[in-house]
Amino acid sequence: MVVRQGSTLQLRSGCPINLSLEVLGDRWSLIVVRDIIFGDRRHFRELLTQSEEGISSNILADRLRTLVDAGVLSRTDDPRHKQKVSYSLTERGIQLVPVLAQLAGWGVRHLPVSDELGIRARILDEGGPPLWSRFMDELRWMHLGSPRPAGPSVFDDLQAAYLAAAAKSARTR
Repeated sequence: MVVRQGSTLQLRSGCPINLSLEVLGDRWSLIVVRDIIFGDRRHFRELLTQSEEGISSNILADRLRTLVDAGVLSRTDDPRHKQKVSYSLTERGIQLVPVLAQLAGWGVRHLPVSDELGIRARILDEGGPPLWSRFMDELRWMHLGSPRPAGPSVFDDLQAAYLAAAAKSARTR
């Protein structure tokens, strides 16, 4: 179980699966990480209002605090607005891409996902580890200030595929 003492997490198990679930295993933590990775949502308001699942503000605040305390996200003051903070992925957070890709690939194969919300999972599943690695390098550039990777943008390709699938779905309704 995760117990917060001050600004640090106290984890009560040595099992790697249990420890990972203590940080990421609730209903919302991976959804928040997903929205930062695939939606490039960096501010509280964006995460609150643009999530398809409708997270409440108190739950979002708690999950962001937990993810920052666990080193999955970093939190910095937004220089453009005195009352805003910006959330970025850390290297730990970026290394969740293969986990999310595997989880999403399983969902696409075994659950009734929508075309628009499943398209990124299908692309990542088909591209496998080489595509995940390119995407992680791009996230390092976007969130950590690493040099911009050469070649086409995986993020842009995933976003374009999502927008195309969403437009197609809207036309068929």
